[in-house]
Amino acid sequence: MFRALQITFGIAIVIFLLMPIFAILPLAFTSSVFLNYPIPAYSMRWMHELTTADVWRTSIVNSLIIGSGATVLATVLGTLASLGMRKGALPMVSLLRTLFLLPMVVPAVVLGVGMQIFLVRLGLASTYLGVTIAHSVLCIPFVIVSVSAALQGIDPSIERAASSLGAPPVTVFRRVTLPLAIPGVVSGAIFAFATSLDEVVLTLFVAGPNQRTLARQMFSSIRENINPTVAAAALLLIIGTLCLGGLAALLRWRQKRSALMTAPSAI
Repeated sequence: MFRALQITFGIAIVIFLLMPIFAILPLAFTSSVFLNYPIPAYSMRWMHELTTADVWRTSIVNSLIIGSGATVLATVLGTLASLGMRKGALPMVSLLRTLFLLPMVVPAVVLGVGMQIFLVRLGLASTYLGVTIAHSVLCIPFVIVSVSAALQGIDPSIERAASSLGAPPVTVFRRVTLPLAIPGVVSGAIFAFATSLDEVVLTLFVAGPNQRTLARQMFSSIRENINPTVAAAALLLIIGTLCLGGLAALLRWRQKRSALMTAPSAI
């Protein structure tokens, strides 16, 4: 009975969390100009508006450009930081790890104000590079968490064996460490891209009118002239996030499966 209550409670929580999504997504296919129920008729009008209107199409392109740049930058820096903290060569590793993870807990408004002041002094305010740097600051903690977890699962004796055979550190990293950690690196990159794609508060502070992303355009549309195009954009974001999350889960499952398959052989 207790197990049944646990399952029922878990299902109820999931339904409660998903209900807002299920409520808004059908409105992406309404023929009405208002976000209301019942839906008078189903139409692809707002999906067509999302892909043909210049302001929405530009915001989608901006999101892809900024998200891709932030993902590459955050993945490289987060992977290097994870490798440095793993070796233990740096002093006060715990403090450094905490500092790297601060963007996950610092309020977005505080981070946005700080990034705006910083980018203005560098002359990068309202530029694609500035927005990319700001988004990468938010994305790096997700990469560090994912890559650090992957590195912890690597047996150090494998790297020591490669070094004892004469392989230099660069070769050990390229031929041994990186292939074993690549599922964590890819998972971190996926989470970084999803984070950049959904970020709106930080973008409001650091982006100019030419760097308006899809999330920011949705926020502006809600404030100025709300219509079902926002629901169509939300559908696009949700589908993209679910695909990225599914890919990350698949990579983690394959990593665990390969670890279980190699364990008996190692014994």
